[in-house]
Amino acid sequence: MAAFGEVILRLASPDRRTIVQAQSFGVEVGGAEANVLAGLSALDHDVVLISALPSNSLGDLAAAGLRARNIDLSHVARAEGRMGLYFLEPGQGWRPSRITYDRAGSAFAELDWHNFDFKSAVQGADILHISGITPALGRKSFDAVGALLDAADAVGVPISFDCNYRQKLWSTWNENPRALLEQIISKAEILFGNHRDIAMLLEIEIAGEGVERRRAAAEVAFDHFPRLQILASTGREVVAADHNHLAARIDTRTRCAQTEPIDIAGIVDRIGTGDAFAAGVLHSHLEGDSSETMASTGLALAALKHSLPGDMSTFDRQQLDHFCSGGRDILR
Repeated sequence: MAAFGEVILRLASPDRRTIVQAQSFGVEVGGAEANVLAGLSALDHDVVLISALPSNSLGDLAAAGLRARNIDLSHVARAEGRMGLYFLEPGQGWRPSRITYDRAGSAFAELDWHNFDFKSAVQGADILHISGITPALGRKSFDAVGALLDAADAVGVPISFDCNYRQKLWSTWNENPRALLEQIISKAEILFGNHRDIAMLLEIEIAGEGVERRRAAAEVAFDHFPRLQILASTGREVVAADHNHLAARIDTRTRCAQTEPIDIAGIVDRIGTGDAFAAGVLHSHLEGDSSETMASTGLALAALKHSLPGDMSTFDRQQLDHFCSGGRDILR
C-alpha cells in the first residue's frame, strides 16, 4: 500500500485550553495520507509513504514518528524549506474543536517533483491512496499528483482518493477547483466522499432524502466516472464535541451496504477519525471482504480512533476484531 501527501506536525493546547490560554503545546505527527498508512500498518499491511520533509530537526522529528509506525520512508525526499504545522484547540461540551493551519510554503508544497521517480515508488503497491488535501496545496502539488497517477496507471496500481475538500487551501491559488478534482477522480477506483461531495463536484442537485439521496448520488458518480467501483462514506451527527453518532456506508455499482449509527460518547480526539475509516475500509477491501464488512470495519476503526489522542490509529487486528465481535471488556 502506498500513499502520497504532506506530513505535518500538530501542536495541541493541553487540558482542552484555547490557544490564547496555552502556555505549552503537545506535538504529534500527522497528515491525511500518513494517518491512513499508520492505520494500515497497525493492521499488518506493508506501507510506503511518498512525500517530502524539510532537512532540519523538525523533519527529523516527523521522520522518527513515522518510522515508529513502521511506515517505509525510502521514497520521502528531504529538501530545504519549512515544516507544515497546524494548531489544535480541543473542543469540550458545546465548544467545538478548532484548527488553525500554518503550512504555506512548506518543503512539500514547494518541492520541484519533476525528477522524482514516481514509477519506482508505486511499483508493486496494492493501492495508491491520495487525499484532496494534497492537490489543494498548490500548482506544484497538483502537477505532482497528475504525474503520480500517470505512473500508477503505467504499472497497473489502482487509485484510492479521499475527497477531503478544503476550500481555504484551494482558494489560495484556485477559486474553482472542480475541473481539477474531476481529472483526479476520473482515475480512481475507490472514492471516499458523500452525496455533498458528488453534488459539489458535478455541480448538480441530488433529489431525495437520506438513504435514497445517497444512493442517487452514488449512481450519478458511477455513471460519470467509468473507473469508479467503490464509494465509501460516513454520516455523522454531532450531539456535542465529545458525543457523536456515526454510521458508515459502502456503495458499489450493483449494491449498497449501510450500518446502523453507533453512539460515540466520551470522545478523546476526533482528529484523524476519517482517515481511520479509510484505513478500515481499505484493510477490509484488501482482505477481499464484502461491502457489508467493509462498511462495518471502517466504522469500527473510526469509532475506536475517537478514544485515542493524536492523529493516527494504532489499533491492531486483535483489538479491531474484539470491537467488531461486540467485545467491550478488558482484553487479557
